[in-house]
Amino acid sequence: MKLKQGRELKEFNSLYKELDKLYHRIALEIGLSDSAFFILYSIAEFGNGCLQKDIAEHYFISRKTINSSIKNLEAQGYIELKKGNRRDMHLYLTQTGQKFVNENIVPVFELENSVFEEFSKEECQQFIQLTEKYVMLCRKKVKEAFDLSSEDL
Repeated sequence: MKLKQGRELKEFNSLYKELDKLYHRIALEIGLSDSAFFILYSIAEFGNGCLQKDIAEHYFISRKTINSSIKNLEAQGYIELKKGNRRDMHLYLTQTGQKFVNENIVPVFELENSVFEEFSKEECQQFIQLTEKYVMLCRKKVKEAFDLSSEDL
């Protein structure tokens, strides 16, 4: 079976994979797995006390992978878990974890922000609007193709 893939889709997929590769390289450089990186990134982004399930849903990482990485981060002394309502587990940075985040994750936020600072205001707005439109159209077409309800997406 020969798949017909348009030039734009090939370029978009290539760019998406390149970004994924960049974040993988960042994680390796600071001595983390991809999932551990995104856990610490999430805590920095959402704040102490964020939930395991929220990280899993936000980054589309399986809960099993998240749980495994959390155990490793706990063993390294970077995070601690505190029980919330029912089975919810909240993640908190330890003092060692906060130092690690300040030295290794915060610079990633700064790097990302600096990329947008190199765009003009119009380019930023256009980039966000086109990305939102792409996601909205994909969501609509996936719902139609797989007969899904709005709650499924």
